[in-house]
Formats: sequence, C-alpha cells, structure tokens
Amino acid sequence: MMRHECEILEEVMFYDTDCGAVVHNLAYLRMIEKCRTMLAGSMGFNLREMSETGIFPVVVHTEADYRKPTGLGDFLRIKGWLAEWGKARFWCEFEIHRDADLVLTARQSLAVLKMPEGKIQRLGPLPALA
Repeated sequence: MMRHECEILEEVMFYDTDCGAVVHNLAYLRMIEKCRTMLAGSMGFNLREMSETGIFPVVVHTEADYRKPTGLGDFLRIKGWLAEWGKARFWCEFEIHRDADLVLTARQSLAVLKMPEGKIQRLGPLPALA
C-alpha cells in the first residue's frame, strides 16, 4: 500500500546534546519537525504557499516514547508517515532509528488553521501521492 511518507538522516551535533553528550528531548522534536515539514510538502502544504495564504498545519498534540538514548556523532534515521486523515484533523507517526535500534516513536495530531485568526479549516479529500 502506498502512503505519504518521508525519511531523513540526521547526525547528532553538539547543540542536540546535554552536558553528558546525550541527545535531549527537544532535539528529537526538532528532527521530527523537519521530517513532518517535508511530509506536509508531499501532501500539498508548500512552504511558500502557506506563507502567502496563511493556511498552516499546526501541531495540537504530541506523544513521544523515548526508548533508547543516543549521543554525539550518532546518525539517526527519522521516518514519518500520514497515519490518519479526518474531517478537521490529521495524524502523523514517526520513528527514529540508530542503525537497527528503535530509539523513539511519536504521534502528532495536527489541525489546519487560517492565520492569524486561528480559524480551523475543514480538510478536503486525502491528497494524492505526488
């Protein structure tokens, strides 16, 4: 089955770690943000068009399970995909792997808003794969 998905590779940098050289939780969220932005682009949420129209997918809920620590210099593979498409909200799921190790799973709920009003927009049919 084909689905909207994205995969990126990130090397853990100094700014991703705490004083013990272990990746901190905000760094994982930044990596998920990058993957989700690229995923949204494949679903028709073009960055330039969003800026011009004021229509943005906005995260309203995040769940994350941190399974194993990672550290400075590790290469992490971030995989994201569209899990559900509703009438006014959609859900994306993510996995972060270091080699064969699953280090994090996450799920985010997003709503599409017209900004700056913050008015929720109804979703149309699921976008076709590009």
